[in-house]
Amino acid sequence: MQWTIADIETFLLVMDAGSISGAAIRADVSKSVVSKRISDFEAAVGTALFTRHAGRIAPTDAAISLAERLRPALVELVAAAESVASGETGLRGRLTVSTPMSFGIQHVGPIIAAFARAHPELEVILDYDDAMVDLARGGFDAGIRLGEMADSTLLTRKLCEGRRAIVASPDYLAHHGPLTNPAQLSDHASICYLNKRIGEIWRFDPPVAPPTPARLTTNNGEAMRDMVLAGLGISLLPMFIVHDDLRQGRLVQVLPELQPPPLPINVVWPPVRPMPRKLRLLVDHLAASLGDSPPWLRD
Repeated sequence: MQWTIADIETFLLVMDAGSISGAAIRADVSKSVVSKRISDFEAAVGTALFTRHAGRIAPTDAAISLAERLRPALVELVAAAESVASGETGLRGRLTVSTPMSFGIQHVGPIIAAFARAHPELEVILDYDDAMVDLARGGFDAGIRLGEMADSTLLTRKLCEGRRAIVASPDYLAHHGPLTNPAQLSDHASICYLNKRIGEIWRFDPPVAPPTPARLTTNNGEAMRDMVLAGLGISLLPMFIVHDDLRQGRLVQVLPELQPPPLPINVVWPPVRPMPRKLRLLVDHLAASLGDSPPWLRD
């Protein structure tokens, strides 16, 4: 028996989803189709890839090892086939992009929409998630990353920088007094970001004591902004989230002399050789759309 590309794709989906039903939902097929493809693939490779007990499925050591080798190979195979199909004509196939929630909704979404309009035969999937997504495991062609890049095998292109500002609502300042000195920060409450410790966010040179964590913590920048607008604390937020509120006077920048390092905004992608044309054109489009003058600083 021979395996098929569909067998490999289904096998990797089960590995990622952790269940037959989860893989079926992602592939938009029935559970019986997924089960048959897995059985066929096991028969083709000549070994059990999953253990099954009481309705649960778990990968064997052989499956884990095989998945590590198959993921990059499948990416290369799909890229090669799509490059031949596209040639120098319109782009075809599928392009999947991961982006943080707030930045993605406000700025990446419109950029991707323009790219999709320019390439009507290309299927585009845009996934919003503030968590650090594993591109290879999630099957993504590219991802948008905010902040300093950790050591990684991913290829990177810097798109722009996102300045940040300490902000508060006029109502909060009216009730708690003005902030005129960095030493006063510790007397105020900061809305906290769930995915990072407060000391990782409030970094300045020279160092200053961060504010006291407020009773409110969330994993989304726009939700943090909403809490600041409600007068529940101060926060250090990217300008791409608060620029309109500052212009309209709904928020006030405090201690503007404190300039934290800007957030590098990068597009990253797995090291595929050669780089698929659809991916190269997307990266160029993102760079041209953001560039040295990002949209939130143009007005």
